[in-house]
Amino acid sequence: MISVDTNVIVRLLPGDDLVQFQKAKALFMEQDIVITTTVILECEWVLRYSYHFKSPEIIEAFKNLCGLPNVTLQEETVIADAILWHKQGLDFADAIHLAKSQNFEEFVTFDKKFIKMASKMTTFPVRYPS
Repeated sequence: MISVDTNVIVRLLPGDDLVQFQKAKALFMEQDIVITTTVILECEWVLRYSYHFKSPEIIEAFKNLCGLPNVTLQEETVIADAILWHKQGLDFADAIHLAKSQNFEEFVTFDKKFIKMASKMTTFPVRYPS
């Protein structure tokens, strides 16, 4: 099993560089691949800011990518929760942070909008520091 960098996935999804797209496609066709949580996080950012993908396009791309039979996510539950919460309006990075924090007593942030949204999505406390 191999792990891939963000740039391999970013070349695969938009397909804007034909040579690198073909190489990335070959990897995904021939290898068993694990995608780390940090790579998924960075891919979302690159697709959104550099390629101007909208949230539904990113979610669909991730579902297709992660649905490949030879692709494994480092933290499948974290990514599934993050995608669900992102669909519900939470920033993707915030959703990853929240999903990775579920085994702790609480999540603390200065972001009041995040607190309001996250409190509707989780069963553990998300609060402003006192």
